[in-house]
Amino acid sequence: MKIKDFKVEQWMNAWETKCRYNVAETCTYSMSLDEVFELCEGSAEAGAKARDEFLSAFCKRRLTYGDIEGNPKFLEGICGLYQTVEPGHVIPTHGAAGANHLVLTTLCEPGDHVVSVMPTYQQLYSIPQMCGANVSILHLDKEQRYHVDAKRLDALCGDDVKVICINNPDNPTGALLSEEEIRGIVDIARRHDAWLVFDEVYRLLVQDSDAFTTSPVDLYDKAVVVSSMSKVWSMAGIRLGWCITKDAQLRHDLLSHRDYDLISCGLFDEEVAAYALAHRDAILGRSHRIVRQNLQVLREWVDSEPHLSFVEPEAGTTALVYYDYDIDSYDFCVNMVKTTGALVTPGDAFEEPHSMRIGYAYSDNPDDLRQGLAAISAFMRTLES
Repeated sequence: MKIKDFKVEQWMNAWETKCRYNVAETCTYSMSLDEVFELCEGSAEAGAKARDEFLSAFCKRRLTYGDIEGNPKFLEGICGLYQTVEPGHVIPTHGAAGANHLVLTTLCEPGDHVVSVMPTYQQLYSIPQMCGANVSILHLDKEQRYHVDAKRLDALCGDDVKVICINNPDNPTGALLSEEEIRGIVDIARRHDAWLVFDEVYRLLVQDSDAFTTSPVDLYDKAVVVSSMSKVWSMAGIRLGWCITKDAQLRHDLLSHRDYDLISCGLFDEEVAAYALAHRDAILGRSHRIVRQNLQVLREWVDSEPHLSFVEPEAGTTALVYYDYDIDSYDFCVNMVKTTGALVTPGDAFEEPHSMRIGYAYSDNPDDLRQGLAAISAFMRTLES
């Protein structure tokens, strides 16, 4: 079975350990376990005590497969992020990448009609294509702030759409659909009796509100949503995600597929995630602080650079920044990381030429971001000489 090269992941694999300023990082600044416990318990002393108790208890456990369908505490923590989700609706996976792969390979078969968007995370169109589906692409319009145009989406669905794939908030643009827009997309999916797959890994990282944004899984029984412990919770290293469906037959099918390539997630990973979700307000507060203070730094920098423009992100950790230099985005990014150590992701990895994806939450110190952006500026000056 053939699949297209995963451009973003191959780019990151090639360069993220070789750069000085990782302005391509898409996770909110990652934490150590010591930092997790200190943050969640409120002090270094209380954190050390909780950490020691946690590790002591875990070290006494036998390293079995554990709960095949998920640690109950972890599942309860996930349910708390939604309005109507129950533990029996949740399926743990190895990250959101694992969840997207599981959901799309389960739903998509040769000849199926799938509608996805672009620019977005490549899994949402390349995996259906790998499965032999006919994929229609809805190109998100910069002039509409990369929001999904409901009329164009409905027209693309035609009479035979089986699956609609959306990334909300969107990677790389940071576009955030409103509740009204989500309900409109749900109405389209319901009218076509289509599965609605939402990748929501950035869902809780909203710039102007601490409230949980609407998820289609709370609105529509054929919605399937995906998320993880990586982007919002700063724990990409535990490689833990989930998908959620309320459809009993689809849940059975997803678990059946998962038996072939996963069986269960890691005991330790799920314990760490359960602890983090039990203290979600502390971690969300940290994540909100980082993305909001750093977006201000990014905004000021873009405004100061006459060769740059962007649609300011509404959520998430990424921004798609356009430049007007006459240079291919891969050449731009390779030359820049080699000469200045600043790493960003080429816009052509998202089929958006003359642009770069910037990850602005890679540090909790705004000065670190300023240094990375200054390195980008230094490289751009060489293009003007």
